[in-house]
Amino acid sequence: MFIETEATPNPDTLKFFGEQVLMPSGTANFADIDAADGSPLASALFAVQGVRGVFIGYDFVSVTKATELDWDALQPKILQTLMTFFSSGAPVVSDTFKPALEVEEDEADADIIAQIQTLLEEKVRPAVAGDGGDIVYRGFKEGVVYLEMQGACAGCPSSTITLKHGIENLLRYYVPEVVDVRPVGGF
Repeated sequence: MFIETEATPNPDTLKFFGEQVLMPSGTANFADIDAADGSPLASALFAVQGVRGVFIGYDFVSVTKATELDWDALQPKILQTLMTFFSSGAPVVSDTFKPALEVEEDEADADIIAQIQTLLEEKVRPAVAGDGGDIVYRGFKEGVVYLEMQGACAGCPSSTITLKHGIENLLRYYVPEVVDVRPVGGF
């Protein structure tokens, strides 16, 4: 198996990808070892000293390291862990894996929510996935859209600019009911 490595806008996160689908639908974000119980892959990566976050996308894994560590020392260990894991045939996530809960929403906002989700799916998520991350819709309440930045996007130096100036402006332009965008979770 051949695994490629790609830099992301977040200097503490690298994107690893090969030729196989890891998450046929959705994504999985693990901010620490305690959250990794639902993923044999994330658990294996957290066993590498210095790994601080794991994000699993459709066909890639983004790994975030401790800031004080150097990728030159850590990257070979992560590649070895990935090679060993993929050759084992273990599942990427277990049957018990459940993504984070969303904000409670008002059913009267169903049309607005559908517009927001369509814009995020078609215009935003492809761009952030290219950078090794994801942005996940977590809810809409009283004019506020709640989003979770994951993978390379969580903790990225430009994530606040992306969220407030890029995504918020886009949503407010197309959906006038949106008055603010706020981060939740791994941001």
